[in-house]
Amino acid sequence: MKFETRAVHVGEEPNFRDGGSGDVVAPIHLSSTFARRKIEAPTNGYEYSRSANPTRDALEKRLAALEGSRFALAFSSGLAAETVIGLTLLKSGDHVIAFDDLYGGTRRLFSKIFRQNFNVDFSYVDARSIESLKKEIMPNTRLIWLETPTNPLMKLCDIKAVSEIAKNKNIMVAVDNTFMSPYFQKPLGLGADLAVHSTTKYINGHSDSIGGAIMLSNEESFNKLKFSQNATGAILSPFDSYLVLRGAKTLALRMDRHNENAVKIAEYLENHPKVSKVHYPGLSSHPQHELAKKQMTGFGGMLSFEIEGGLKGAKTFLENVKLFSLAESLGGVESLIEHPCLMTHASVPKEERERIGINDSLIRISAGIEDADDLIADLEASFKKVKN
Repeated sequence: MKFETRAVHVGEEPNFRDGGSGDVVAPIHLSSTFARRKIEAPTNGYEYSRSANPTRDALEKRLAALEGSRFALAFSSGLAAETVIGLTLLKSGDHVIAFDDLYGGTRRLFSKIFRQNFNVDFSYVDARSIESLKKEIMPNTRLIWLETPTNPLMKLCDIKAVSEIAKNKNIMVAVDNTFMSPYFQKPLGLGADLAVHSTTKYINGHSDSIGGAIMLSNEESFNKLKFSQNATGAILSPFDSYLVLRGAKTLALRMDRHNENAVKIAEYLENHPKVSKVHYPGLSSHPQHELAKKQMTGFGGMLSFEIEGGLKGAKTFLENVKLFSLAESLGGVESLIEHPCLMTHASVPKEERERIGINDSLIRISAGIEDADDLIADLEASFKKVKN
């Protein structure tokens, strides 16, 4: 089956067996516990919803099908998924190499929880350079953590090249694939071991559910992560599982429109006199545009740009948009806009933000599915409020 067909059907095949009613939409199984007829025989394998739930199982089946993996696990948030990876696949004394430009919450988790409480060491590197990454590999390196494109500077790294290096050293590679979604990028097909998502974003797509997911094909790692999912209780609820199942059905349609709008907005911004720089891999001016074309089938709906006038200019601009909602998060049908330094990446120390390139003039956009001309008109009206 093609992607669009899998997004609609996998996990929601009508059940006509065992008294099934043939539901076209998977039911929301709200029950916390499941009765059985015999003490040692849970009904269809279900005993308690923390361990397994039919609605969550349906979602996990679909997530695996979309990412092209054998297994998937759904969690209560993207950070819950990341936490379970760390608690399960790392131990005290291990070393992790991570892209230096990461979602602020991920860096906070790594630095404030795993480093401080579990003695896991982290090296942050500009993973655009394979040589720089190779220099950070140590005998105790167990994991390479990538975002590509990164949040918020839209930097890319070569997933295939990094994975080949890691495989030779027996190091796992995890890729946060939230920005691209499984529709535009498949890290496992490029050699990564784990694909991680905040399903809150594009997979759900409607800004009404918090969730996370891990997709993988290694059965040993899956069994360990599945055990931890149950043991920690970091599960996605049945209702949220239903919402993500519903949202995933239109993922292909939405991603095409997000991409179309982002391209138009990026081209508009690149030619605007009050914009000094645009970060979007779909632009030929992006330094890794060719890599983007090689490992992605689209450029996505995320972009960032640097406005003239520094922090004052950025604040004036952001507080005057009308169609764009000034809000954190991304990937919804509505367009969002935010200030990384004061919002999503405020937990990253200022000196570290500046070293990476996240400055006070940087603005991040999540292009929704509205009419692109309307969105550009909204941006233009806000630019007019910014004084030279």
